[in-house]
Amino acid sequence: MENVAIAVSGMTCGGCVASVRRVLSAVPGVAEAQVSLDPPEARVRFDPAATTAQALRAAIEAAGYSVSG
Repeated sequence: MENVAIAVSGMTCGGCVASVRRVLSAVPGVAEAQVSLDPPEARVRFDPAATTAQALRAAIEAAGYSVSG
């Protein structure tokens, strides 16, 4: 398993946090996704044989948020 922290821009409320968590949890290979507003980031534990950090970033962006890191 690998861990990655991704800074997420555009989240403004608990609903945004839940949305990002839901999108990340739906990516095959994600074991755990923790998302917070302060700091605005997602911490994801995933199987590198099943997905990549870039795929996680793409999933967040597809949900309408911006990422960095």
